[in-house]
Order: sequence, then C-alpha cells, then structure tokens
Amino acid sequence: MPTGLDFPAREWRSQPWAHVAAEVERLKKANDVVVLAHNYQRPEVQDVADYIGDSLGLAIQASEVDKQHILFCGVDFMAESAVVVNPTKRVIFPNLRASCPMAAMIDAPTLRLMKQQHPEAAVVAYVNTSAEVKVEADVCCTSSNAIKVVNSLPHNEVIMVPDVNLGLYVQRFTDKKVLTYPGYCHVHRDIDLAEVRTRQGEFPQAPLVVHPECNPELIDIADFVASTEGMIHYSRKHASKTILIATEQEMSHRLQREVPGKRFITFKRSYCHAQKTIQFSDVLQALETLEPVVTLPTETIVGARRSIDRMLALGRGEIIFERGAAPVAPA
Repeated sequence: MPTGLDFPAREWRSQPWAHVAAEVERLKKANDVVVLAHNYQRPEVQDVADYIGDSLGLAIQASEVDKQHILFCGVDFMAESAVVVNPTKRVIFPNLRASCPMAAMIDAPTLRLMKQQHPEAAVVAYVNTSAEVKVEADVCCTSSNAIKVVNSLPHNEVIMVPDVNLGLYVQRFTDKKVLTYPGYCHVHRDIDLAEVRTRQGEFPQAPLVVHPECNPELIDIADFVASTEGMIHYSRKHASKTILIATEQEMSHRLQREVPGKRFITFKRSYCHAQKTIQFSDVLQALETLEPVVTLPTETIVGARRSIDRMLALGRGEIIFERGAAPVAPA
C-alpha cells in the first residue's frame, strides 16, 4: 500500500512550501519513486523533480532509473518513451490529458503512406511522436541532435516528421533532401517576429537564442539556435547579463535557477497548455496512489526501442556541448 501525504493534495497551497517539499521527498523515498520533469513544466513541479531536462535528457535519464516507479511530468509521448527505454519500471503519468498537439499531427498510417511514396528515403521521427510512429521510423531525433542524426544516415533522401520547422532547419546543414511534413509546435511557431524585433530594440546588447522549432525568419536573425539544454549551456558561457529566449516561457524558471545573476526575456504566447495540463496537485496525488500508469503493447515497445536506441547512441549534436566551445562575448 503506497504511503500518503499528511495533507490533502488539492490543499497544498495552504501549507508552507518547505513542508510540501519535505512531504514530497518523504513519499518519493517511501514509495520508491523518481520524478522526471520537462523544462516546460510548472515551476513548482520543476522544484520537486529529481531531474529536469529536454526530451533527449529525459529519455537518457529514464533509461538509467533504478527506482521502481518513474513519475513523469511532461506530455504523453515522453511518458511513452520512458516505458520504451525502461519497460521493467512502472511509469506513472499524473494527468492522462497532457497530450502534445504536434505529436498528434502524425500517425502511423500516414507515415506508412509517406514511406510508400518515397521508398528510398530514410525516416527520422522527432521524439515528439507517439510510440506507434516511432515503430515506423529508422531512427528518432531531438532538437539537440537532429542535424547529427540526419547526416549520419547513408540515404540521399530523409523523411522528417512531424515538425516542418525542424526539418527546414536541418536542411540548412545537410546535402541530403529533407522531405518535411506540415506539423508544427504552436508555441514556437507563434513567437512573433515583430515582438522579437521590439525586444531586440529594448535590449540591444542581449543575444537572441532561438529554438529550432521556431519559424525560419526567427532562425535567420538568431545569435544562436539551440535545444533547451543547449540554451542552458549557452547562457552559462555567454558574458551577457540579459538573454532573449525564444522558447516556452517556463524555460526561464530553470535558467534563472541554474544560471543566477542573469535576466532571461521570453515572449508573449510562448505558453504550452499541454505541458501545463499537469497540475501540482496531480503530481501529489500520483505520488500517493502511484497511478495512472502508462502501458504499451510489447511489440510496440520492441519496435519503438530500435529507433530510440539509435538516437541515444548518437548522443547530442550541438557544438555548445563540445569541450572548449564558447560563444563570443558581446562587443
């Protein structure tokens, strides 16, 4: 029988935060739980997580967990990936309604049709896809290693699903023909160029760091393009005290905590409703009940594992992670 909290989960705001945090730690230990959280989760969820990261980091971390229970705070495809890379563990997903809209834009039958239309092409599935789509892929990628993944393939043509902007970004760095699909992340697509220009005018010395899911016109004016984990490394190394961050707004919470003394400016409309579906009370209830649990058919786990393992073997691909790499200090 799982151990419970000493207060009702939905009344956590009436408790001192120190007590809430202590109760979370007690339950994690008593119920043998590790909490993994994506960078776009609510600040209070990030604050009780054992590991916070991007999709690649979370997949790596999930594969190495030795606790019996993985409480995954993110969106649906991330929890599925945790099941795939560590199927002997019980993966708890606090709110089953936390579904990524972009991942839902591509399904396995549609991808199979694309494969029939382009039989010579390799298939690279963004990790932001369902497990069923990953089964159909040759390899997965994240925004951190998409260029490296595509250039590692011997094929001259590559199907990339579902994010069109990531595919267009990769095309800049490969001689292969990238066949894109019209999926998108609304958070990054909706970051407005005019607002960015206005902010650049307000903070002329601040570098603009842009996620590769953003529109090409933002990529064109970026000082640096990076995954969310790349943004952390860039911010640590850059001399500027103010940095413009073109990604989901909650990334600033982790940046502020891990890179203190700097100011991070985000943009309007950069809010992921899917990530925020998980309330902190959901996390507390899941710690108590060890439910809901994510399950997948064995054949799906086996098929998806193949493409994810190929991605994990390649690791990160951003130059910012290379030894000695550092951004140029502002003039």
